Amino acid sequence: MLEDLYQQVILDHNRAPRNFRKMERAPHHAEGYNPLCGDRVTVYVRLADDTVTDITFEGSGCAISKASASLMTEVLKGKRRSEVDALFEGFHTLVTGREAAAAAEPDLGKLRVFAGVREFPMRVKCATLAWHTMRAALEDRAGVATTE
Repeated sequence: MLEDLYQQVILDHNRAPRNFRKMERAPHHAEGYNPLCGDRVTVYVRLADDTVTDITFEGSGCAISKASASLMTEVLKGKRRSEVDALFEGFHTLVTGREAAAAAEPDLGKLRVFAGVREFPMRVKCATLAWHTMRAALEDRAGVATTE
């Protein structure tokens, strides 16, 4: 069943998150916090010629939060800034449940495992925390990023 496969992918990325490390001398980084459940994440990004050459994260949180950050780092490596922005919008559309709008978004590939999150509104913030934090890092925003 497809739903079981999606759950397995999320659990795998929670148990063995990819790119889970502090990036030394990261030119872009931001901290994120979800006050509803206590998830915390720091995202580190390195760009060259407007392309993400490295992206890592560290922090603590629920399985959805950690898996989302892990998959995000895998998907965004090698993407141009415009592609990163499009993927942010597409992912946000996917998890907030605006299916009609999601059809017009870029191919989200394995990020689609989070489609079921829209059935649990309290979990949407868990899934999007790393994404909002990544955006804050790229924009060099001061303060702690939230999902608000």
